[in-house]
Amino acid sequence: MSEHDWLVRKFEAHRNHLQAVAYRMLGSLSEAEDAVQESWLRLSRTDTSVIENLGGWLTTVVSRVCLDMLRSRKSRREESIETYLSETVASLEDRSDPEQEAILADSVGLALLVVLSKLNPSERITFILHDIFAMPFTEIAPIVGRSEIAARQLASRARQRVHGAGAMPEADLARQRELVDAFLAAAYAGDFDTLVAALDPDVVLRDDRQTGVSRVTRGARALAEQVSGRAQAAQSAIVDGSVGVIAAPRGRLLYVLKFTIRSGKIAEVDLISDPIRIRQIDLSVFGD
Repeated sequence: MSEHDWLVRKFEAHRNHLQAVAYRMLGSLSEAEDAVQESWLRLSRTDTSVIENLGGWLTTVVSRVCLDMLRSRKSRREESIETYLSETVASLEDRSDPEQEAILADSVGLALLVVLSKLNPSERITFILHDIFAMPFTEIAPIVGRSEIAARQLASRARQRVHGAGAMPEADLARQRELVDAFLAAAYAGDFDTLVAALDPDVVLRDDRQTGVSRVTRGARALAEQVSGRAQAAQSAIVDGSVGVIAAPRGRLLYVLKFTIRSGKIAEVDLISDPIRIRQIDLSVFGD
């Protein structure tokens, strides 16, 4: 076996792990594959005799590549979030394997992918490497260009944002989540009667994708008819401190649902799809 073939085999043994790391960091299968390919290119140009731990070396490299990609993405988003989102969707449609990405997104958690996207690049990298892949801060610090103490602070700040701070008491969240999850399950299954039962008879839905009179849907039966058979890409999450819903097929956020719950029923629903408004929403995931 040639040295090149040996190196390819060693790299392939780490590919799945590298893709898992990169996908959680980038939230995009195509970009994760690009990052993994770049890590291979860097490995192929490196004297492997000086690498003591190939897996650790590759994880460090792919993390640095992802950090650069996230920083570049953040810069483009700040220039124009609408342009960035439309370009991202077009790129994904051209390059990604929808089925494979759907499997990956589901394994990570759609809501978690969305919440991670709201972290700054250094927070995101630090949280993923430490809290998800258990990398020590001594190894993370050089990747993000911070001291070990600063890296710990990044992870702590990210953890608070991911899991929420200042939300309502757990007992209240649990009751709301039970209601919202039942609503989502009924919507997905097309269970009309259960949908109606979860809704206040005078429930109001406000949808910012619509204009004029069509923007508002009133009444439990009308709303149940509108959502029955849907919600395939929706998950409950903590939205501005209470239980809401994130709709994110393949991890791409389409809209957020904010609920007002009264007397154990869903009384008001606000569907928010505008990117500017979504950026102002505090999103976090459940700890389980």
